Amino acid sequence: MEALIKVRDLTKDYRLTRKREGVTGGLVDLVRPRHELLRAVESVSFDIPAGQMVGYIGANGAGKSTTIKMLTGILTPTSGTVTVGGLVPWKQRLQYTRHIGVVFGQRTQLWWDLAVVESFRLLKKIYEVDDATYERQMKLFDELLEVGKYLHQPVRKLSLGQRMRCDLAAALLHRPRVLFLDEPTIGLDVLAKENVRIFLREICEGEGVTVILTTHDLGDIEQLCKRVIIIDKGRVHFDGKLDDLRRRVGRQVRMTVELRDSATSGELASITAGLPVVWEEIEGLRHHAEFNRVEVPGAEVIKRLVNELRVSDLHMAEPGIDEVVREIYRQSGREAS
Repeated sequence: MEALIKVRDLTKDYRLTRKREGVTGGLVDLVRPRHELLRAVESVSFDIPAGQMVGYIGANGAGKSTTIKMLTGILTPTSGTVTVGGLVPWKQRLQYTRHIGVVFGQRTQLWWDLAVVESFRLLKKIYEVDDATYERQMKLFDELLEVGKYLHQPVRKLSLGQRMRCDLAAALLHRPRVLFLDEPTIGLDVLAKENVRIFLREICEGEGVTVILTTHDLGDIEQLCKRVIIIDKGRVHFDGKLDDLRRRVGRQVRMTVELRDSATSGELASITAGLPVVWEEIEGLRHHAEFNRVEVPGAEVIKRLVNELRVSDLHMAEPGIDEVVREIYRQSGREAS
C-alpha cells in the first residue's frame, strides 16, 4: 500500500541563548551572547498509509510535539523531507491545511463566547464546505458524538468532555484526509474517554481518515492503535505493531490458573520443575505464575499443568503497554550511556 505520509531523515535544530547570571552577566550577554544548538528531532523517518491510526508516543521533551508541528506545517525542519498526499506542509500551507485536521487537548479552535453552531458555520465558510457536505457531516457528528444537544450553547459553558467532542467535530467538518491529535482525552472522565475512542475508531475505519495520535494516556494507544512509533531524545526507537513491541520488550508473562482440586504452590512448582517459573497462591484454588517468555515456552507450562491437574480456567496476561514503554525508555537510556 502506497504511503500517504512520507517522512525522511527529518531533523530540527533550535539555536538557544544561554544567559549568564547577575547584572554583570547580563551586560556581558549584550556584547558577547553565548549560543548553543539543541537538536529536538534527529533523522526521523517513517511511512504511514491512508486509513491507518498510529500512536506517536514518547516522554516529555522526546520530540513528539516538534515532529507534529513540522508535519502540520507550523515549523520548517532544519533538514529532511515530509510529503503528505504529495504536498510539502511548510511550503504549500494554504493548500495543505484543507486536507488536515488538528486537535490539541488543551486548546480549542472554537470561538469562546459564541454558540457552538456559530463556530461550525464560520469554519464552513473558511474551508468553503458546500451545504450538502456540511449537512452530512453534522448528521454524522450528531450520531457518533451527540453534538446536536450542545449546538446552541456558548463554548465557555461546555464541560471539558463536551468541548472535546465539539473540537473533534470542528476538526473533521471539512472532511480532511489526515487528523493530528495531541492528548485528545486529557482530563476526560471514563465515559467521555470511551465516547471519544469509539468516535475515532469509526472515522478511521468507516471514513478512511488517517490519524496520528500523541498521548500520555497509554490506554488510548492500547485501544486505538495497532501500530506504535516511540520517539526518545529526538530519535525513533521503535516503529511497528503493538504486539511486536510486547514480544520484543515485554518478556515477563503472568499466568493465572484456577484448579478444580486443591493444590499447593509447592506441588505446582514440582510439576514445572526444571523451568524457571515462580508460583504464588492467590486464594483457594487460584494460583499465579510468573516466567520469562524467552526462557520458558508458555505452551510447555500449560501442557504440564493440564496433563497433571484438573484445570478449570487459565489466563495468560501480556505485560501492560505502560510497562513495555518504560522498558523501551530504559533501553534507550542504556544505549545512550
